[in-house]
Amino acid sequence: MKKNAVKKIGVLAGAFNPVTRAHLALVDAALAKVDQVICVVPRSYPHKEFHGATLEQRLKMLRAAGGHYRVEVVEGGLLIDIARELKRVHPGAEFYFITGRDAAERVVAWDYGDPAAIDRIFKELHLLVAARDGAYEPPDNLRRRIHALDLQESFDEVSSTEVRRRIAAGEDWEELVPSSIVDLIREIY
Repeated sequence: MKKNAVKKIGVLAGAFNPVTRAHLALVDAALAKVDQVICVVPRSYPHKEFHGATLEQRLKMLRAAGGHYRVEVVEGGLLIDIARELKRVHPGAEFYFITGRDAAERVVAWDYGDPAAIDRIFKELHLLVAARDGAYEPPDNLRRRIHALDLQESFDEVSSTEVRRRIAAGEDWEELVPSSIVDLIREIY
């Protein structure tokens, strides 16, 4: 990194319940655009409840998955809350939140209680968006802060929800997760 250059930090925020191959692919793709990646696990989300693995178990899976990232726990679950919390720990950094198309659509369409809120939020962060069942087309007012993230293969069918569904149904699921945590997932789920 050049002296006085702003450090670009990729942030993959999620429940990681469990960690999947798609999570690791997002991290690897983001590392081509940012200086480092932090996988962030919020203690709570405003839009979902945690089921399955405990916070400690999810952190253990993340650390054992073998990706090129740091792991941090934050209090809030909205992107702006996460960005502001990380900004206190990493002053001067620019944050690039790593998402799939579906999550990017939820972020931009979320009811923040004020129609101008989304423009203010995107003054504080960027999105790196991977295609998921199609590419994301950002609105014109956010186009400079939302960037495409290219993956080497499709992960449309890979999700934590799908892993848990397959486990519950007694179907094969092991190919959806990093091999380094298969035994841990068997133990937890």
